Amino acid sequence: MAELKYRFNPDTLNFERIRISGMQKAKRTMLALLPGLLVGIAGMFLLAQFVDTNAEASLKRENQQLAVQYELVNKRLGDIENVLYDVQRRDDNVYRVIFEADPIPADVRQAGIGGVNRYKDLEGYASSELVMTTRKRLDRIAKQLYVQSISMDEVAGLAMRKQEMLASIPSIQPIPNEKTQVSSGFGERMHPILKIIKMHEGLDFTSPVGTEIYASGDGRVTFAEYSTSGYGIHIIIDHGFGYETLYGHLSRLKVSNGQRVKRGDLIGYSGNTGLSSGPHLHYEVHKSGTAVDPANYLFNSLTPDEYARMIEQSRNASQSFD
Repeated sequence: MAELKYRFNPDTLNFERIRISGMQKAKRTMLALLPGLLVGIAGMFLLAQFVDTNAEASLKRENQQLAVQYELVNKRLGDIENVLYDVQRRDDNVYRVIFEADPIPADVRQAGIGGVNRYKDLEGYASSELVMTTRKRLDRIAKQLYVQSISMDEVAGLAMRKQEMLASIPSIQPIPNEKTQVSSGFGERMHPILKIIKMHEGLDFTSPVGTEIYASGDGRVTFAEYSTSGYGIHIIIDHGFGYETLYGHLSRLKVSNGQRVKRGDLIGYSGNTGLSSGPHLHYEVHKSGTAVDPANYLFNSLTPDEYARMIEQSRNASQSFD
């Protein structure tokens, strides 16, 4: 039986029973349950904060696996960058040196990805920094690979041109060694006719009139006739790659202007035309417009002993034939 409660009424001087309405009972019940309700809500909140649901736990596992995969990808990218760096180094310091090409500037190789923010769609996530770093490395490697691919295509072209250059460099003696000897070398000499010290820009090969003269490298004839320059009947061959050769004081020609010739082709016959004191071939080599010592290029047609003897003869002569 519920306990009855009374209160004293001073007006009637009697104790009257306290009667509680349904609303009051409801309020009292709510007040009694409120602490428990608050504790329950707080517990649920804490539970949600520190205990994952199955879906959340699954997503976290996936994120952890993705993070591990990205770390592995970044390690692999590091290996690829090392290999790419080695290829770039050999490209600049070996291949391009062999083919006499300038190295690719570092700012071209390392050029970044400019312009607008290309990675804005990757921002705002828990793993944004890791994903963006990986994406940037991939883009940088892709750019460097493209530059390297273009470079290797260029090197391949240079290799083909190198074969052409080797065939074009004037590297054989224009008169067979058994038919001549060097009478004067490159440098200042007494001119036999003008009787003054004059720069002699070639080699003089003594030979009877009519001795065969051969092209010392592949090229195109740019001059083949008589001139009043002192060389008489002479030939100029443009070999490309900055090389030209001149064959002076000829008696006859076997080529004409514009004709293509190969190394070893017969181009004319020695003589004594122009400003010359005797039958011989005056032979010059020009590199990039400057006369250079032809003796430095006669390595393909002479033995070491013949070459040493030719150098000695060219240096001992004090007077040229022209």
